[in-house]
Amino acid sequence: MIHLKTPDEIELIRKSSLLVSQTHALLVEYIKPGVKTSKLDDIAEQFIRDNGATPSFKGYGGFPATLCISVNEQVVHGFPSDREIKEGDILSIDCGVFKNGFHGDSAFTFPIGEVDATAKKLLQVTFNSLYIGIEQAVVGNRIGDIGFAIQNYCEFTHKYGVVRDLVGHGIGKDLHEEPQVPNYGKRGKGPMLQEGLVIAIEPMINMGTYQVRTLSDKWTIIAKDGKPSAHFEHTIAVKRGKADILSDHNLIFEAIKKSEYIQDFR
Repeated sequence: MIHLKTPDEIELIRKSSLLVSQTHALLVEYIKPGVKTSKLDDIAEQFIRDNGATPSFKGYGGFPATLCISVNEQVVHGFPSDREIKEGDILSIDCGVFKNGFHGDSAFTFPIGEVDATAKKLLQVTFNSLYIGIEQAVVGNRIGDIGFAIQNYCEFTHKYGVVRDLVGHGIGKDLHEEPQVPNYGKRGKGPMLQEGLVIAIEPMINMGTYQVRTLSDKWTIIAKDGKPSAHFEHTIAVKRGKADILSDHNLIFEAIKKSEYIQDFR
């Protein structure tokens, strides 16, 4: 069942989503070569709890951490660990918070230092595809219009692999609600988009094949060919004419301006 949200509920989801963006922005200060990904997780959890919220991911289905941190060929659901960030890595961080009865969810992929030109292009295309998908998230369109727009740009134009096994989702009182929001599809297909629908749109784009596999930890998903993957995500509310983006990447880019190690790749 699809749960449409009232204007008041959307504002509560916005508060949760902005806290996610603030968490990403805070982490920029600490993302640098030599830092363990587990340290980023500790910082994020403390910040979220200090702001009267709880991490959405921690304990969800048994997931052990606040953040999903996925490096290079890891697509999503990577565990924070003693792994140290290295120059040239691309670091995907997915974060969710639960506050005032509602979840917010957003992801961002960070280039660490001087990254390979092909990796930088992957970030640019994946980032752009998120906003191309969001342009379709308006009343009267269908879920398939979002997926088609992302797939057309990433796969048909840029020849990247659009992950099929993982999708975006509705969000609200539950972290994952109906409908599913694939990053591929056909125009005019799928559920109709109605005002008050809140969804997380999250392109997961691989440099090579779209195929993925799961590691032995039963969580970390990697590109099957071992090539890099990028992931960006916003929580948005469907409106007439133009979607309302509830999370905010601008907070992250403002923090990046002050970083010695992360570039604005746009």
